Amino acid sequence: MHEVDVAVKRRALLGECPRWDERENLLYWVDIDAMQLHRFDPASGASSVRQLDEPIGSFVLKKAGGFVIATASGFHFLDGFDAEPRAIADPEATISTNRFNDGRCDPAGRYFCGTVYTPKDKGGANLYSLDTRLHVRHLESNIITSNGIAFSRDNRWMYFSDTPRHVLYRYRYDLGSGDIYDRQVFHRFPHGEGRPDGGSLDSEGCYWTALFEGGRVVRLDPDGRIMQEIAVPSRCPTMAAFGGPDLKTLFVTSAGNRPDAELQAFPDSGGVFSVTLDVAGLVEHRFGD
Repeated sequence: MHEVDVAVKRRALLGECPRWDERENLLYWVDIDAMQLHRFDPASGASSVRQLDEPIGSFVLKKAGGFVIATASGFHFLDGFDAEPRAIADPEATISTNRFNDGRCDPAGRYFCGTVYTPKDKGGANLYSLDTRLHVRHLESNIITSNGIAFSRDNRWMYFSDTPRHVLYRYRYDLGSGDIYDRQVFHRFPHGEGRPDGGSLDSEGCYWTALFEGGRVVRLDPDGRIMQEIAVPSRCPTMAAFGGPDLKTLFVTSAGNRPDAELQAFPDSGGVFSVTLDVAGLVEHRFGD
């Protein structure tokens, strides 16, 4: 049994995108619906909040410092935690139903990021990449909610989940070109037991995903078989990512904008949870050359 702690006690509306900065030993994460970027120092317990003017779906760290953020109005530079966003590109400027959601950098410094089609009655969202020359490339369509982007350590696979469809996919991935192709079902989760949201790879090549409305995170082996499950104190965990000085702490964000009965049963919903594991994660790739 693994002991799960509440690292950040906060009723986030829709906590997401936990990301460890190994240079500063800090955890960053977002509250999408509250339009906030959060910073947490596990050593001191101190937290800071950066209020934005629109929903922020995800972000990546830059090699040169600062962030690239993906919001309702596309990609932006954020040169520091308190800096003002600087627009890069908005590939969905004419699509009022969509906003950017989950994203992650590949080893070449590209930002892969998808959108969510908010009516969720069809596949109206898309997947893009932003390269280091600031060119946006369309990669995939017919998505409902983009989530779970992660890259295998051997650079052969990109993982991706379309959450409402209960499916975790993997694509063959070419590091040189940034191409993804030959999509495969990596794992299909039964309806009613949680659906795959954000995820991360560990150093042994296994994939961890948070199961929204499933109350747990699961570890899948390289063949897509569930190896391990860890219950968390929220019915709606949203993403699992590794951090801590040794990268053996799994941080899990969660949703707090939930029905009253659920919040009574899970009063820590919206918080960020942590659990110490025997296996380490991987250092996050950064944006830039």
